[in-house]
Amino acid sequence: MNEIHSPLSTFHFTGQISGGDLFEIGRRGLQPALLSGYGDLSKLRYDFPLVLFKGSNGTPWVHSLCDVVTEMLSEFTSTGTEGERLRKVALRLEEQIRVLVKDGNKGSLNELWQLAESNLLSQSGGNGAPKLDEKILETIRDALPENGEVIDYDEDTPEKVLSHAWNAVQEEKARKFSRRLDELTLKLMNILKGDSMKSATAFNPEALKSTVGSSYESAFDFNSMSDILGTAFVPGALPEKRWRRIQSVLSTLNAQKFFPSVNGNNGKKRRKKTQTYIFDHCAPAMEAFRLRLPKMVSLVKAMTIAQLEIESRYKEATHDPFFRNYDERYLEADDLAMLPAYLICLRNCTDAKEEKADLMEVLSSGLPIKVLAQNDDIVEQLSIASGQLSFGVRGSQLASMALGLSDVFILQASGADLYRMHQKVLKGLTHRGPALFSIYSGQSGKPSRAAKNTPQKPLYLRAAAATDSRACPAFVYDPGAGYDWESRFQVEGNPQPEMDWPVHDFVYEDKDLQKFSDTIAFTFVDFAAMDERYSKRFAGVPKSQWNDQMVPASAFMEFDDTEAAGKVPYILMVDENNDLHRVIVEARLIQAARRCCRMWRSLRELGGVDNSYARKALAAERENREAQTGPDTATSDEIETDVESVSEEFTPPSSDEPYIETPRCTTCEECVEINKNMFLYDDNKQAYIADLNAGTYKQLVLAAESCQVAIIHPGQPVNPDEPNLKELMTRAEAFN
Repeated sequence: MNEIHSPLSTFHFTGQISGGDLFEIGRRGLQPALLSGYGDLSKLRYDFPLVLFKGSNGTPWVHSLCDVVTEMLSEFTSTGTEGERLRKVALRLEEQIRVLVKDGNKGSLNELWQLAESNLLSQSGGNGAPKLDEKILETIRDALPENGEVIDYDEDTPEKVLSHAWNAVQEEKARKFSRRLDELTLKLMNILKGDSMKSATAFNPEALKSTVGSSYESAFDFNSMSDILGTAFVPGALPEKRWRRIQSVLSTLNAQKFFPSVNGNNGKKRRKKTQTYIFDHCAPAMEAFRLRLPKMVSLVKAMTIAQLEIESRYKEATHDPFFRNYDERYLEADDLAMLPAYLICLRNCTDAKEEKADLMEVLSSGLPIKVLAQNDDIVEQLSIASGQLSFGVRGSQLASMALGLSDVFILQASGADLYRMHQKVLKGLTHRGPALFSIYSGQSGKPSRAAKNTPQKPLYLRAAAATDSRACPAFVYDPGAGYDWESRFQVEGNPQPEMDWPVHDFVYEDKDLQKFSDTIAFTFVDFAAMDERYSKRFAGVPKSQWNDQMVPASAFMEFDDTEAAGKVPYILMVDENNDLHRVIVEARLIQAARRCCRMWRSLRELGGVDNSYARKALAAERENREAQTGPDTATSDEIETDVESVSEEFTPPSSDEPYIETPRCTTCEECVEINKNMFLYDDNKQAYIADLNAGTYKQLVLAAESCQVAIIHPGQPVNPDEPNLKELMTRAEAFN
């Protein structure tokens, strides 16, 4: 059959199935092959569930449950059989909490931990399960960190995480503001108190009596004391104008409602009704800011005058005219930064033109307003006008438009990346100007008909797939990080950023027990295959009809028109019975994937990865050098030999000194997870010992035991007073 008119080509160009036993993927429960290994996430230690802590006094505001348990286990001193029992029980409790949360249970870490204990105890000794020792449970429970709310990943996670982080930042800001306000208030009141002590009323009998405790009142004649002291009185009261100015400042400071707690006149804390700073639309937030602006000006003005009065630097001739005309023009970034920031939580905001316009007004205002723009669908339906998938309209384009506003902090990511990027989230929330957090939740639009491709995949996996497929690449633009793009823009959070599409090993065994092994790319096409709305854009091909006309979609997208002639792109998918299928792809979806790839290339180039300017400059320099010295004739084999010789030049230090064979590091992150200060990565992402004093000998031994390629050598302990050294040195002998 002519390949151009084959059923495969017909479907590729028209999207119509016309024979050849092709079938729709929506009827078979197919899913991208690389996702087939992920089923029940409760069996997997990964970033979720999260534990949301208060985050006060510099403590972390969020941890994954996995990290909480790992850090807790690192603190245990028990070793040998007892230590292994503790570790296994703690990991069983962690898994049980993941199951509880997946089943819809909500609560704090302590509550869920106790529930997990009860469940394990009820299973103890039954159906072959090991019997639990309650003393071990108590030991583990006592090591739990402070309590916090446990949340799993769902469609509301981005707002929960951002709101919690915002609250942590505001509470820290409130503490600092309260301390400063208390200090100003106390010092101003001391000035007034000192003034009252210099007035004639300070020497009347009642005033003198109030300065003596009730136990000694009868020992003094306050009338006589008043007569004696009154004759020595030297007038020194404050000028009335200054006294009234200080009273006015105190009144303004005590009346502020920006933060919930201030000192009353009696020095005791009292709660005040505060204002709302979280909004679900841009216009009300901007209106609230405008209405509160006069109060903000008055407060900043009062605090400035207070500081001048305390330092005795207020000059009426100079400052009276200045403060008489003091208004919002004089507010600086530092003034706004000490007051509460605003948080706007939007959902699919680009659906409404008005909201989108309001959002750009907010971001261009320069005000400390933080915006969460949550996207629940980043791949829209086919555009009638263009006949193309409107890829990225709700996601990447919003964040990309904001890049033109140079003072806006921008973070784009999927919700699955939030924990990994939580430090960047905090950086954005503390940024003095506006910040945009464009987050994809992992949801998608509802299909117009019943379909079951990628059935029952957790929302977390869909969100993570958006990052992997470049549909929602993660990036951060931080205006405060420097003055050039290299400092400000980062795309390192994406898998294999130097590649158009990340590639992964895939191993499969068919019904005949034949092993299939390959390296396959995860592309935008694979991501679209998870969306039930686009099941008709794919067609499964029976294995009997697989032929050379079919090429992987990732390779097809690199073809020009001549190379693509007669070829049909496919991706690998797996059905509900774990059978492998080749699924061909409609042309319009390939076009959308190519646009996605072009957008990704632009982003990574901004981040300094595979920069075209750098490539051209390097090529020009190479040509210039070759023109002067002749071409570089080194072969790839010679280069590899040079690399091997460099590796062989690594000389270990003495056996007493701890070290890592850095050139052999495989970047497994085992040691870095044990102690992020002791172990660091170099520019080649290979581990080395950065600071021995930042950790313990026990952590060195644990790292050596967990290293997959046995390149960590603990040497001898630096601290002779560390507990259990004898046992640790015995364990270390195998690695020295």
